Amino acid sequence: MIIAEKPIATPEGIQPRIADGVHLVARRYKKGVRLDTHMHREAQLVYAARGMMQVTTPKGRWLVPPDRAVWVPARLEHAIDVLADIEMRTLYFDVAWLRRQDRSDSLRTEYVVRVSRLLHEAILALFDGRSDGERARVLVRLALLELHEADDSATFVPLPQEPRCRRAADIVLADPTGLHEIETLARAVGSSARTLSRLFASETRLSFKSWCQRARIAAAIERLSMEADVPVKQLASDLGYASVPAFSHAFRQVTGKTPTAFAAKETTKE
Repeated sequence: MIIAEKPIATPEGIQPRIADGVHLVARRYKKGVRLDTHMHREAQLVYAARGMMQVTTPKGRWLVPPDRAVWVPARLEHAIDVLADIEMRTLYFDVAWLRRQDRSDSLRTEYVVRVSRLLHEAILALFDGRSDGERARVLVRLALLELHEADDSATFVPLPQEPRCRRAADIVLADPTGLHEIETLARAVGSSARTLSRLFASETRLSFKSWCQRARIAAAIERLSMEADVPVKQLASDLGYASVPAFSHAFRQVTGKTPTAFAAKETTKE
């Protein structure tokens, strides 16, 4: 396991330290880059101002398009996969400093937040090169105040920890568009269908069928976030749905929106 040292600004980094307890790092990553499982001594807010990434922790896997950011507590194992060229902006927070803040209790677990226009502008303003310390402190506090846990879980796929259940989940995630029968998966991982079904329910709080649907819709969200103009009919076919209405119904069940409405939302800022 890699424990990263305090961040060092890369050539495109702007201000490695903006205030006591807070550091900034700006990085660019190309599509296909993987930041293998590691952890930091600091907590961090990771935001891709442009592009698309996937963040994996022991808890699960999130797709993180540009209108979301991920909060990662200190010393939490995580990996990042770059799905489209990204402009990453990361705020690092010393643990001692964070404990003194009003919201420290709500920042003990990882989650993805929807980035409001205010949070977006606050983050970008921190990276604009100005050296006003008081301004930076205000912007940091504003960013923390905007970190509200989102009720939008559509981009989250919980990952089971029990070995047989995790192997079955990995098989599905390797091909989320496939038609995976629980009996076939159970045989592949050395379990019974009944046991595997029980494990999915207890480990993910979703039935096997619902979990597979979540994984499939996450794949759809990834496509829509990266290819906003992909025809819904083509997407439904690629994901193995028999018809556009069937796909739209499943998509709405998970996200509360139709694929067309979701794609339109992804191309605009709130």
